[in-house]
Amino acid sequence: MTQSFAPGADPATPPPAATSSGMHGFLRGLSGKLVIIVPYLWLLVFFLVPFLIVAKISLSETATAMPPYQPTFDGLTGFLSKLSSFSFDNYLWLTEDALYFKAYVSSVVIAAISTVLTLLVGYPMAYGMARAPTTIRPTLVMLVILPFWTSFLIRVYAWIGILKPEGLLNQFLLWTGVIDTPLVILNTHTAIFIGIVYSYLPFMVLPLYAALEKMDHSLVEAAQDLGCTPTGAFWKVTFPLSRPGVIAGCMLVFIPAVGEFVIPDLLGGSQTLMIGRTLWNEFFSNRDWPVASAVAVILLLLLVIPIMIFQQAQAKTQEQGR
Repeated sequence: MTQSFAPGADPATPPPAATSSGMHGFLRGLSGKLVIIVPYLWLLVFFLVPFLIVAKISLSETATAMPPYQPTFDGLTGFLSKLSSFSFDNYLWLTEDALYFKAYVSSVVIAAISTVLTLLVGYPMAYGMARAPTTIRPTLVMLVILPFWTSFLIRVYAWIGILKPEGLLNQFLLWTGVIDTPLVILNTHTAIFIGIVYSYLPFMVLPLYAALEKMDHSLVEAAQDLGCTPTGAFWKVTFPLSRPGVIAGCMLVFIPAVGEFVIPDLLGGSQTLMIGRTLWNEFFSNRDWPVASAVAVILLLLLVIPIMIFQQAQAKTQEQGR
């Protein structure tokens, strides 16, 4: 079969259609790479670089200067030249003082309890939103997001006016005759749980709603037709299908709650021991930036490593399921 060319055309030059198709393919490949590169660049600039700066300070020595530390190395060349002479005294100091260990444990326990309470409150809300008529779902989602339009600090301060002995809650309970004397809620762990649940509730509701809203509710009806009770159908069908939303919501609540500072400081009082307040004291009261940076590095590892292990286990489970 003989291929004909236009007069004066170079046989080695591809036709315009082939050039256009190749350009479109190149642009599609470039856009696909940008979709992957942009998140990694974001993590590099706003996560990895600050983490490396904090890690560098954690290996430094305290000094009476501004900033209040003496770097042990400068740049990558200095890092490689002094790699064998690094001092981990700041990390060893954390193991010698029981205060830091108690702060870590207390933070994890308070964050875990708060996450469970947030899940218990947020799941029924998300389920109700997912089963609501389609026309009012956007309004319900907007009502969940609405508290974000107000400053986080103002919302926490508002709870002081509600929970204090002469606050709105005690005045209402005294007026209804439920109690005879005001309840002591402020400056307790109960106030911290209330503040964290209220503040982070949208982070739990929105992932749960996204998972429940996509669920095929005819599966629940089929389970009930096959003999399941409503409760059994929930635990065998609804909850397993919403598990990705539960996991995402719990992570979005637990991770920031571990390092929370404002809520324990304002609602929990000075006796509350959490790692966020310990970090604040080391940075601004003691001005011991190297020790504070070591505390921050350990806190990050305490959160990131279990999450990575969990994600790997989830990936293996999904591969086995396939």
